[in-house]
Amino acid sequence: MAVADVTIVGAGPVGTLLAGELQRRGVEARLLERRPGAGDGTRAIGIHSPVLAALEPSGLTERLLAEAVRVGRGEARSRGRLLGTVRFDALTARFPFVATLPQTSTEEALGVDAPEPLRGARVVAVIPQARGVVVRATHLGRVIEFESRIVVVAGGGGARDLVYRPGRVTVREYRDRYLMTDAAVDGRPDDEVAVVHLDRDGVLESFPLPGGLRRFVAWDAPGGDDAPEARAARLRDALTRRGEEAAASAVETATSFGVRRVVAPRLRNGRVFAIGDTAHEVSPIGGQGMNLGLLDAVGLAPLLASWMRTGAQPDAELRRWEDRRLRSARAAAAMATVNTALGRPLPHTDVLRRTAVRAMLAGSSGRLFARAYAMDFDADA
Repeated sequence: MAVADVTIVGAGPVGTLLAGELQRRGVEARLLERRPGAGDGTRAIGIHSPVLAALEPSGLTERLLAEAVRVGRGEARSRGRLLGTVRFDALTARFPFVATLPQTSTEEALGVDAPEPLRGARVVAVIPQARGVVVRATHLGRVIEFESRIVVVAGGGGARDLVYRPGRVTVREYRDRYLMTDAAVDGRPDDEVAVVHLDRDGVLESFPLPGGLRRFVAWDAPGGDDAPEARAARLRDALTRRGEEAAASAVETATSFGVRRVVAPRLRNGRVFAIGDTAHEVSPIGGQGMNLGLLDAVGLAPLLASWMRTGAQPDAELRRWEDRRLRSARAAAAMATVNTALGRPLPHTDVLRRTAVRAMLAGSSGRLFARAYAMDFDADA
């Protein structure tokens, strides 16, 4: 098989975006994906203002917004009472909202210029060589190899060992577990508002999606019965206890997941790059993980295109890109840690938490938190 300019491992939103950005710049990109279909098993639904702004010149923002719900504000509630509001629509950003849509729709929009991925390809090794990189994978029961000038690994945490030596990247496992489902709850008065319930039982998040759906995520005690009906019953109970009876009756299934914190020390080793969750993984409580990866990709694409076009490695520019993306990932990880801690059950200090959240979301402090949640402090915003 011919040598490709760039092979990308992982055809989720981040890898798909990078492939499309490279193809638009005349760079041949090969896309490998282990999943048999798009969007399987994902949790990412929100696209933040800096990403929308970065994708606008390519026309992708218009495609994303054609279907997305534009969430202009979020509300923190406790025991049915409003603690404070995060006003994205009051920010002076080009896109003062969070756009929400299912990841399958996100991948479809981002992939308009990307090559069709080779699905069912499980990459087992990335092997740097003198003037290129060999990618070894299994596909349809046989071993295949691809040679490329550059390889970018965007296959999530499961692909991390392809890039980093064992023990080189610190992985912090949170003790927290969460339940999640998408349920049909059309006709709510807050159908374009993100809602976060904070009370003594832990966090319950609620985000609008197109088509009258809402994404619900609830803190779940570790060690619970993992049978499908048991998960769904616990989520229905969590919703009912927050006054979400209509949503509880719409819950049919629920998935369970844990969270990690990972920020790798490097994103590049010669001709091999790691971006997205492969390089940095943050708690989804706060919803910035996918966005970090998308900004990785949109910043990396023109640098790789210049390298392929001129044959000269843009080392100084790549070092600056790497520094910006690592600073942004560390900041997002720190905020996710705070969000995760706030979302835990605090039966003895719940009053203090409510008081603190009211103070955080009031006045100038509230505007600061709105900017932080909207990723306005990202180094590439």
